Amino acid sequence: MVSLTLLSTALMGLLVVATFVAVAQIGAKRTAPGAGSVSRYDAITGTLGDVARTPVVWAVAFVAIAVGIGAVALLAVGDFGVSEGLSGSLLTVAYAAVGLLLTGFVFLGAYFAVRGRGLGNAHGVAAGSFASGLVFLVLIVTELLVGVIG
Repeated sequence: MVSLTLLSTALMGLLVVATFVAVAQIGAKRTAPGAGSVSRYDAITGTLGDVARTPVVWAVAFVAIAVGIGAVALLAVGDFGVSEGLSGSLLTVAYAAVGLLLTGFVFLGAYFAVRGRGLGNAHGVAAGSFASGLVFLVLIVTELLVGVIG
């Protein structure tokens, strides 16, 4: 049973490598139709892009997320009069938030890597979804082989 699982994991790893090699080989640069005109969508995404590129926004978001996860974890394990059922749920929420952040970083890393090679949004979303799915696949395989969760 374990050898079948390891074989499946190795085959999925080869599939991942083949997918990223194929995405790197495409390298087509596309331009949107009507690229000369500025629409309302372009104005909004441009403004949001400018805000997202500001280092202060990233610093504030990081501090807010870190303090939020830390506060939830502290409430879960500290002696603040929180019931045991609620503290267990809070700890699960903290674990889920960290897991979602890591998966989000994997998704965005694959997305921006594909977009940086000149491919479209659909290619980026496909690569990000594939990479996020791989994170979940690795988690499931690790759980089956080692039993790291609960």
